[in-house]
Amino acid sequence: MEIYGYQRKALHSDAISTLPLYRSAPPLDVRLEDFELFAIDRLRVLKGISDGLSRGKKPEEIDNLAKDLWKANMRHPEASEVVNKDIISHFVLRLVYCRTEDLRKWFLSMETALFRYRFRLESAEAQRALMAEFDLPYKAVSNSEFESMKDNLGQVARSIGQPLTPADTKFYTVPFEEVPELVAGRRVFVHKGHAYVAMNQVVSLVATQFRSHLSKALILTNRKWTSSIREQEKDRLTPIVEALCTSYLGPDYSEPREFAEISIRDIDQIAMSSFPLCMRHLFEKLREDHHLKHGGRMQLGLFLKGVGLKLDDALAFWKAEFSQKVGAERFDKEYAYSIRHNYGREGKRTDYTPFSCQKIISSTPGVGDHHGCPYRHFSEENLRAALGKMRVNSRAVEDVMDKVRNRHYQLACTLTFEAVHGTSCDAGINHPNQYFSESQKVVQSKVSI
Repeated sequence: MEIYGYQRKALHSDAISTLPLYRSAPPLDVRLEDFELFAIDRLRVLKGISDGLSRGKKPEEIDNLAKDLWKANMRHPEASEVVNKDIISHFVLRLVYCRTEDLRKWFLSMETALFRYRFRLESAEAQRALMAEFDLPYKAVSNSEFESMKDNLGQVARSIGQPLTPADTKFYTVPFEEVPELVAGRRVFVHKGHAYVAMNQVVSLVATQFRSHLSKALILTNRKWTSSIREQEKDRLTPIVEALCTSYLGPDYSEPREFAEISIRDIDQIAMSSFPLCMRHLFEKLREDHHLKHGGRMQLGLFLKGVGLKLDDALAFWKAEFSQKVGAERFDKEYAYSIRHNYGREGKRTDYTPFSCQKIISSTPGVGDHHGCPYRHFSEENLRAALGKMRVNSRAVEDVMDKVRNRHYQLACTLTFEAVHGTSCDAGINHPNQYFSESQKVVQSKVSI
């Protein structure tokens, strides 16, 4: 891969920054494998930040989270390629997330949050160099003007717990309507329609410009995508681009993890203690109706496979239920094959993996179907009733419903897990089998005490 250096010229070494502004795609030769892998690594960072923001983490907590996520995912074996990976991954995801308004909105918010964190890491000189790149029309406060307002500026600084230091004597005057978050938080001195913004808060100015530039770029990228790129790359890049935004980024759970096997004898008890709501609902409907449609059989069947139900036990389990509705002979003729197929014993011998939350959420159950995500597909009344059966307390139910109304379905499931088990789940729930595994850890730790 061609090395593409990205450093700003400066008279002082402290002004050198490797934080790209992503103005135009670089002339890089990228292998198809790296095209996808780099994008997935960056997506892990953005989704981690998204989860943190949705859970109401404070700015300093988001900074720490972004630091850990960036360090874990955006490394490269060759130091000279780190910046290239940064730039390539951004432009790949720009293609991925330009395609609908909802996708653009999410990407714009997460990239801006990431930019804020990275900008704050830069030295003051490098921050000024970045400001110069945006050509911001803000006036620097002169020394004499600063001295005349020093008391007022100092008072504001002390009120937010940040007394003025020599490094903070650099201020800019900005129309107050351009920094609403600083005004709302009473973090700036406002005088005659202008806000006096300290250098340590200038990130708000730059982030606003970054967001504006990126928003326009996403619209232009969408036009190029729909007019030419999608069709030109239909056999190569298009399938990757269209799949990335719904990609599950965690373990596939095709094999049982910490808890190697479950038996038919214990399955009812385990379902009540450790199945997530989506699987618990399917399990109860199977016991009640002795039948599930194809979508439900796939969703529950692969989940049970992933938590350790062996093929022979799976056949016995499903046969015991379905025989009550369709008879043993019809079960053997019409349903047993698909169960063996899921375990890689028929057809192409593919070892199918359990469905992730993302796949379940994006499914579209029809009339008479019971698969899908309850947090998305249940009515409010039915969801409240289901949470009540799981003994989720009323306060937690309201928190869950708040997440559902904001379409944070995985966070709603995470809050349910925390309420049921009385413990936090900072990683968030991203997969039903992850829910089961984490639940079993909690259950078994209580048994061993």
